[in-house]
Amino acid sequence: MWRKCSVVLAATLGCALMASSGSAVAGGQEDLIKAPTEPLTFVFIPKLVHPWYQEVQNGANFAIAELQKQGVKITLKWDAPPQAEIVDQNKRIETDIGTHPDGLAVSCLDPPTNTKMIDESIKAGVHTITFDTFCGAAYPFVGHQGDEEDGYRVGKALAEKLGGKGKVGILSGSLTATNHVNRVKGFKRAMAEYSGIQIVFEQPDNDDLPKAVTLTENALQAHPDLDAMFGCNASNPVGAARAITNAGKAGKVLVVGFDDLPETLQFIKSGGIYATMAQRQWEIGYWGVYYLLAMNENHTVPMIHDTGSRIVTKADLGQ
Repeated sequence: MWRKCSVVLAATLGCALMASSGSAVAGGQEDLIKAPTEPLTFVFIPKLVHPWYQEVQNGANFAIAELQKQGVKITLKWDAPPQAEIVDQNKRIETDIGTHPDGLAVSCLDPPTNTKMIDESIKAGVHTITFDTFCGAAYPFVGHQGDEEDGYRVGKALAEKLGGKGKVGILSGSLTATNHVNRVKGFKRAMAEYSGIQIVFEQPDNDDLPKAVTLTENALQAHPDLDAMFGCNASNPVGAARAITNAGKAGKVLVVGFDDLPETLQFIKSGGIYATMAQRQWEIGYWGVYYLLAMNENHTVPMIHDTGSRIVTKADLGQ
């Protein structure tokens, strides 16, 4: 289990930022966190309504409950667009800046336009961080930054399972989301190392699970000899696995992807998904709250807190 130090100590003494789901602020450090005289309001804006972000919200709520015991009152506004739609997300950011919250956390769907809004937030004096998707070195970030390497690693795992040969399809997520783009880039880099592997299908699913099902059905129709599907987000491996299972090809057409939603883990258990690259969403929400609090206390926070990732296969379930 990873140990975690106080965010205040992390900022002032440089102690290691190693977090663990469910752990509390290290004993004896609570008095370093000052209770504001007025309640604070923090706004989190993810890319869309999605089960992946629910775990981020759970971590944020845990931190808020933890701080409540120390006399720090924080209200969380979770402002999620129904779908991954850039204009809607930017409107929400703009509206939330107008309420001048004590902290704002944004998961960038389209960094070139999102960062303009983030700059407006900072200019307005709102303490602002980014999470989930890296938006640029100018903004504090909590999440995992190794997207291309993750795509490469899960691609290598698939290629080895295929014995270095086969036909592969790609569900490429949202084309403006840098984490999706970089994961696909890393996956393709892994595939290029095997002359016997051919990418025969590639379509964006826009982080929409039903669309991922339909696209996978299309891929199976167009390529009856398809050997595997790669999904670059939390939704599309589940969508691919549903379509492949419905077609009676579970375990015959391999699926690899990202994240550890409950249905993803069930598919790994049943053989519908071979492997997934899991992140630590809970910690993203937890540390996001603590960093926004630290900024309100005029402490310096790390510009990057990488929460890490790991490959999960059937052999890893239960760990």
